Amino acid sequence: MKQNMGSIDRGIRLIVAIVLTILLATRVLDGVVGIVLGIIAVVLLLTSLIGFCPLYVPLKISTKK
Repeated sequence: MKQNMGSIDRGIRLIVAIVLTILLATRVLDGVVGIVLGIIAVVLLLTSLIGFCPLYVPLKISTKK
């Protein structure tokens, strides 16, 4: 698994994941929307930490320099 995400991409994903987590923890987002955004937050956090986005592979995208 070769990294395909640059530092800016990883940072943006991490910030969005943190914001979504805060919104979920404070119950600003709840119900089905909260569940879906919670799953998205987990995916963003994991892809940010490992530096690999599986969606980038079929699209032949790489933000890593």
